[in-house]
Amino acid sequence: MATITRFEDLEIWQEARKLFNIIKNVAIETDLKTDFKLKDQIKGTSGSVMDNIAEGFERDGNLTISFNCQRLSWRSQVTII
Repeated sequence: MATITRFEDLEIWQEARKLFNIIKNVAIETDLKTDFKLKDQIKGTSGSVMDNIAEGFERDGNLTISFNCQRLSWRSQVTII
């Protein structure tokens, strides 16, 4: 098994980036483009998933636990809206 040396090589980070790009496009192409506060909150939340994965990787922490906690936090933030 190969050693991963960059967080960008993590499949979960790559999936989070795809999700961020999808959300960014939805925010640009729908009525969200005029609801600045909601658009910024959704984009910020989806971007924080990538940030948290990278941070967990850099800390050599338990990425699985960290990601699951952040996923629940992200879902709560979006659900509140």
